Amino acid sequence: MKHLMLVATAAGILFTSTGGQVSAHENIYTVQSGDTLWKISQNNKLTVNEIMQWNNLTSDTIFVTQKLSLLAPHSHETQTTVTYTVKSGDTLSGIAKAYGTTVTELKSLNGLTSDMIYVGQKLTVKGENIVTPTPVLSNPVNTSTYTVKSGDSLWAIATRHNLSVAQLKSINQLTSDTIYIGQVLTVNANITAPAPTPAPAEPTVSKVQQVIEEAKKHIGTPYLWGGNTPAGFDCSGFSKYVFERVGINLPRTSATQWSGLKPVSTPNLGDLVFFETYAPGPSHLGIYIGDNKFIHAGSSIGVTITDMNNSYWKPRYLGARTPF
Repeated sequence: MKHLMLVATAAGILFTSTGGQVSAHENIYTVQSGDTLWKISQNNKLTVNEIMQWNNLTSDTIFVTQKLSLLAPHSHETQTTVTYTVKSGDTLSGIAKAYGTTVTELKSLNGLTSDMIYVGQKLTVKGENIVTPTPVLSNPVNTSTYTVKSGDSLWAIATRHNLSVAQLKSINQLTSDTIYIGQVLTVNANITAPAPTPAPAEPTVSKVQQVIEEAKKHIGTPYLWGGNTPAGFDCSGFSKYVFERVGINLPRTSATQWSGLKPVSTPNLGDLVFFETYAPGPSHLGIYIGDNKFIHAGSSIGVTITDMNNSYWKPRYLGARTPF
C-alpha cells in the first residue's frame, strides 16, 4: 500500500475528494446524483464561471453521467512565442483563451496596465493558436446553424463555435449585438461573408466596460424580491442579469456568488462587493464602478449608485469577489 502511494505521489497525480470519477491527466469529471456546478467548483478549487466556459455551458443545468472538463482548453504542443494583431471585436480575454493563456500573463508579456487594446495593435502571445482545443464532451456542435435560446449572447454563441463576435456578426450581416429568441444564426466560419470595411484604429471596449455600461442602463429600475429582469431586480438577480448580458454566467444568490467566485483583497472595476445587512454573512452585493462607489439594487430605492464609505455601508462591508 505504501509502495502504491509513493508511485502515485511521484507521478504527480492529484485525486480530488468529489464523489464523481475524474481522469487524472485531462481532468474529466463525471457528474453524480446530487451534484451542482457550485459543489463541483468548490471541490476542485475552481469557479462556476470557469467550468461553464471550459465546457461551453449556457446555463447552470447539468445531468447525471455528464462529462465535464475541469481544465481550461489546451494543446499538448510545445509552446512558442508568436505575435497576434488585434482585430475589431477582440478582447484580451478572448485572445488569451484562443492562445491557451491568461489575461494576466498576456498583460505581463506586453507591459499592459489596463484591459484596453486597439485594432491593429500587435501583441506577443505565449503558445500557438489552439486550432483544435481539447474536445468538449458535452453539448457537441455539429451543425452550421444555431437557434438562439433564452440567456444567449453573441459572445457566448461565438465562443461556443470558435468564432469571434466580429466574425459571427459578419457571417450573419448583423449591424448590432441585439439577438432574439428563436433567431437562426449561421455559425460555420467557412461560409463566405461580405468583407467588412476596415475599421479605424480605436480602443476595443473591454468586458469590464461592458459590464458597467450595462449596469448603468438599469438605474431607476425598482427593487423586487427574487427579481432578475428589467421589470424588477433584487441584488443578486441584478448582478446575474448584467453579467449574463456580456456573456458571463454567475450563480443566482448572494451567498453562492460570494463562495463561488475568486476573492480579491481590493475590488477592481467590475468586481462584486459584498455586505452583511439583515442576516449574518453576505446578504447584499453590488458591482464596483470605481471611486469607492458601487451600483446595486437597493431594497428601498431600486438600482442606484452608492458610496461605499457612507455611514451605513462602510461598517457592513465584507469583501470583494471577481468574476473575471
